Amino acid sequence: MVMKNSDKGIVNIANDVFTNIVGDAASSCFGVKGMASQSKDSGVWQLLRRESMSKGVLVHYYEDDTVSVELHIVVDHGVNISALCESIMSEVTYKVFAATGVTVQQVDVYIDSMNMD
Repeated sequence: MVMKNSDKGIVNIANDVFTNIVGDAASSCFGVKGMASQSKDSGVWQLLRRESMSKGVLVHYYEDDTVSVELHIVVDHGVNISALCESIMSEVTYKVFAATGVTVQQVDVYIDSMNMD
């Protein structure tokens, strides 16, 4: 849970809300097919539906009211991976701050699968 202090009080942001903001920001970037999750049974990475995008997100909360984000994604075949990752990092940092006022220290992007369609 993220707590944001202001002069009018404290705002608590539930982890699910926060991870959905992050997942939405990442999946809105061109070339991202969706978020990924590892199957517990087979260990294979699978593409998540739009409703489950928060499962591919791990957020680390720090005492100085900042966060770092770990994203597991599936990308389209043929995209420039370096440019895509830069775009994701920028978009997540911007959208998280715009929606919550929380500063993102770091965004780590893990490309777990590539969609060949």
